[in-house]
Amino acid sequence: MLSNRALEKITKGFSNHRRIQVLVLLGNKPNLSVFEVSEELKVNFKTISEHIRRLFISGLVLKKNEGATVRHKLSDLGYSVLKFLRIIE
Repeated sequence: MLSNRALEKITKGFSNHRRIQVLVLLGNKPNLSVFEVSEELKVNFKTISEHIRRLFISGLVLKKNEGATVRHKLSDLGYSVLKFLRIIE
């Protein structure tokens, strides 16, 4: 069972509408770069980069280096959070 602090860290990770958009996008289209996410969502690159960083810190997104590009996909926890969000919507 997770501690209250661990749950808070996870909750803060997705407590923003843009980060939820990123979770949904990566749930549907895994292995996107920051540039591809920003293009798909039509949001500034730096803004998306910061949101993905926060999702990574909270353990919801995984990063994979592919040459000069970094690919992003949901972690198992990220999929669980996405499932939770779909239940409450």
